[in-house]
Amino acid sequence: MAEHREHYDFGAVDQKALLVDRQRGWEGFVQFSTWGIVITVLLLLALLLFVA
Repeated sequence: MAEHREHYDFGAVDQKALLVDRQRGWEGFVQFSTWGIVITVLLLLALLLFVA
């Protein structure tokens, strides 16, 4: 049976690189959300014009 470890050693964390990575991820999410909203509004307007 495998031994149960009580403590895990983690490497050092580069805080600036982590912050840059998270900011890049957030900017990508905001850009994706913005384009998603714009496309949804355009589709709804097209439905309004062509169906109604």
